[in-house]
Amino acid sequence: MNIGEAARASGVSAKMIRYYESIGLVPEAARTQSGYRTYGNTEVQILRFIRRGRDLGFPVETINTLLALWRDRSRHSADVKRLALDHVSELERKITEMQAMADTLRHLAHTCAGDGRPDCPILDDLGGMAGKASASCC
Repeated sequence: MNIGEAARASGVSAKMIRYYESIGLVPEAARTQSGYRTYGNTEVQILRFIRRGRDLGFPVETINTLLALWRDRSRHSADVKRLALDHVSELERKITEMQAMADTLRHLAHTCAGDGRPDCPILDDLGGMAGKASASCC
């Protein structure tokens, strides 16, 4: 199949397929005599693997490691589990950070009158003026 068909079958855009090929995440595609890339079921399966890994938020570097483990039939599942749990910890850290951001913004929005006056605690906070007299800017 050509790159467009492989993209549709795998859920990975043609642009990303070319990128993954350029960084060595997927093997260089076979080419027709006219230079067009061709893909088979194996390549599509690899692309689906990458797509699922990206959907789960794994960085490309970790996906590369996971692909190597996937191909290695003598792998230890403990190695895969460790990568997955490390990623869960990173996701949980990011969730905590994002929740703190949302809480801060919710609080700032609650303290903002949202009326016709120019005073705005949201802008004061962004400008480093929270709790200080508003400075005129611009």
